[in-house]
Amino acid sequence: MAADREDIHLNYSPPEWSEYHNYPQWLKDRLEWAMGLKFGLFVHWGIYSQWGCIESWPLVEADTWARPDDLPAWIERGKDLERFRRDYWALNRTFNPTEFSPEQWAEAAAYAGMKYLCFTTKHHDGFCMFDTRTTDYKITGPDCPFHTHPRANVTREVFNTFRARDFGIWCYFSKSDWHCPWYWDPARPAPDRNPNYDTAAEPERWEKFRRFVYDQIEELMTGYGPIDCLWLDGGQVRPPKQDIRMDLIAEMARRHQPGLIIADRTVGGPYENILTPEQTIPDAPLGVPWESCLTMGTSWSFKPNDQYKSARTLIHMLVDIVAKGGNFLLNVGPTASGVFPEEALERLREIGDWMAVNGEAIYGTRALAPYKEGQVCFTQKGGQVYAIILAGEGESRPPQQVRLQGVRPAPGTPVTLLGSRQPVAWRPEGEAAAVDLPPGPAPCEHAWVLKFTPEAR
Repeated sequence: MAADREDIHLNYSPPEWSEYHNYPQWLKDRLEWAMGLKFGLFVHWGIYSQWGCIESWPLVEADTWARPDDLPAWIERGKDLERFRRDYWALNRTFNPTEFSPEQWAEAAAYAGMKYLCFTTKHHDGFCMFDTRTTDYKITGPDCPFHTHPRANVTREVFNTFRARDFGIWCYFSKSDWHCPWYWDPARPAPDRNPNYDTAAEPERWEKFRRFVYDQIEELMTGYGPIDCLWLDGGQVRPPKQDIRMDLIAEMARRHQPGLIIADRTVGGPYENILTPEQTIPDAPLGVPWESCLTMGTSWSFKPNDQYKSARTLIHMLVDIVAKGGNFLLNVGPTASGVFPEEALERLREIGDWMAVNGEAIYGTRALAPYKEGQVCFTQKGGQVYAIILAGEGESRPPQQVRLQGVRPAPGTPVTLLGSRQPVAWRPEGEAAAVDLPPGPAPCEHAWVLKFTPEAR
């Protein structure tokens, strides 16, 4: 993941991207369940957290944006890529996150109202956060000082901890692997993120890579408990030049994990079951299952002194996404020692305080046109409509009156304000409804929710 990736699709156009309407009923049912969760935690964690760099991306010669002039690890190595790469590959020898606490992560996520986890089992640098037989470049490898720790198999610890709290489990896995000699041949220059050889001209080498990927995914699908979604990154790994036989991988994965959702992101076709807009929120509903993955700060991985979005901004993003029928996958990058930064924990607490009052307007809801009118967003569930009033900058309580355009209460039915027992008066005004919010203390900060039975449309 990275904000400047070339393979990001910013303008999602679902009909030609997804085969959703051709999916079997079991997969539609699983996607319906997944889209009811609404709010998830994304965790990018690996050896790169020691440098506070943009995950694995600085290794790619062509991706100069990933080596900014203010990156200490880049400056300290005289902006010499060969030296930078050499020292980056050796970060496994110093990765020792002795404060690793999946309980801290899970407790914070549960308080925030998150319902599923997406964890990076392996990023593009090839360093495995799980115990694999395919390589020693792993957190349980002999060169990694953490390998003697009783919780060294980090992926298992994370999945088990979150699963114990009834979280859905999304398994992030990078199809590309720049450490693998069958993807980047170490004897040749590697100018970009793709294989540094012609895969058609060297089919035997490419076949070794195919088997490598297949074996790693099979390990994840068999040794880490129930998995709900296989979330595949590295969208450049696709036919025709980088065909890893997704049909065989999907068949194997679903044989071990019945009901598995697959997100072969940015590739399209039958294995991109969920669309995954990155660092963006679509302008309108996409008509198929989707989740926006966005960072709490400016970076996917831990970055010292990162600038975190305010709780108000994050709550408004959640409301905007859910009102358009999507899920919000919010990323936090743990420190090199294995804990969440305090400022991230503070944001999760603030979001949780809001969700404790208003969660019913989020979970299990579906989009309702017109989705958003001015500062009011709409969701629906079980015959009820939720009108979510977004606070303006500096507003600490709801406005005295709100006009509901496009969706209004049925005649004679009550309107309630979530978190308040005070009566809410309303009256029709032409095609709209004028709602008078009760005086007194606000039930929460950042946004307020009206609930009512809608007028027949």
